[in-house]
Amino acid sequence: MSLGAATVEETATAPLSPSPSPSPSSSEMRVPAEVDWHMLDKSRFFFLGAALFSGVSAALYPIVVLKTRQQVSSSNLSCFKMSFSIMRHEGLCGFYRGFGTSLMGTIPARALYMGALEVTKSSIGSVTVRLGFSDTTALAMANAAAGLSSAMAAQLVWTPVDVVSQRLMVDKRDRYRNGIDVFRKILYSDGLRGLYRGFGISILTYAPSNAVWWTSYSVVSRLLWSCLDRGASEDPSDRGCRPASRRPSAALAIQGLSAAAASGVSAAITMPLDTVKTRLQVMDGVVEEDGRRRAMTSFQTVRSLIREGGLRACYRGLGPRWASMAMSSTTMVTTYEFLKKLSVKDQDIFSFMTTSRK
Repeated sequence: MSLGAATVEETATAPLSPSPSPSPSSSEMRVPAEVDWHMLDKSRFFFLGAALFSGVSAALYPIVVLKTRQQVSSSNLSCFKMSFSIMRHEGLCGFYRGFGTSLMGTIPARALYMGALEVTKSSIGSVTVRLGFSDTTALAMANAAAGLSSAMAAQLVWTPVDVVSQRLMVDKRDRYRNGIDVFRKILYSDGLRGLYRGFGISILTYAPSNAVWWTSYSVVSRLLWSCLDRGASEDPSDRGCRPASRRPSAALAIQGLSAAAASGVSAAITMPLDTVKTRLQVMDGVVEEDGRRRAMTSFQTVRSLIREGGLRACYRGLGPRWASMAMSSTTMVTTYEFLKKLSVKDQDIFSFMTTSRK
């Protein structure tokens, strides 16, 4: 999930269960009760969120480094060979280059992401249900809109952080002392525009990626809950037992499977854009005839990639990216649901627990 956030991926990405208020027609499906935006203690939500997701980011950061190294490499090294090379020449620290800078930017970026995601999801979800759309359609529309808005909000902070941290990730010749040094040198050579290199393509990458992820996640999650409850109701041995939707293990499994499936769809669709974005942010550019260095355009970057390895070159790092997105989103979705339950206002706890047991 980025939670990118983010993604969710590098920004990682901080997933949550999408759910506009269910209509009576869907009451037969025992989907767990949802914690809405108005039920949250906002200060507790953002404070605990910063702590929890910082830990998750630290655990997943090496995969992001591996993906970035593969994307900027001119040769087609496998994940194993790239990992071995980093460990051999740089040690364990090589997998955490730029982590401090990334962490400092992750906290405000994730706060923007979570706020925009929850507010948009709650607002659009309520509107679409009132307009008479089916639950599934309303769910997909609300989450697509939430994915777009949250990605755009987070990129205002994340793009400069991404540019700096990725420079550190691929710095093998120790040209930079730390994140501040990278920041200063970029400002000196390219100005503020240098820190927002790749901003447009970041939006084109992460906004559709988030929209695809959230839509896929909501549809797959709802489908799995439907199948689980249908299977339980048809199994004589389950009669009188606790409904599947009330079992924590079932919720955890469905969240994980839905997140992994959504990550695969999103990674496959947006991988070429992510590779071009990474190269734009990391590469120094081209030297013109007058000796001045100029940043490469998106078209020049694509042409360079095609020359190096054809269309396949645009998918370098797909394995680590898919793994990163799947691991990140699975971890984030369970962490996020836990965070939301911890952040419920005291006066809403009783009503939420009562609704959860219906």
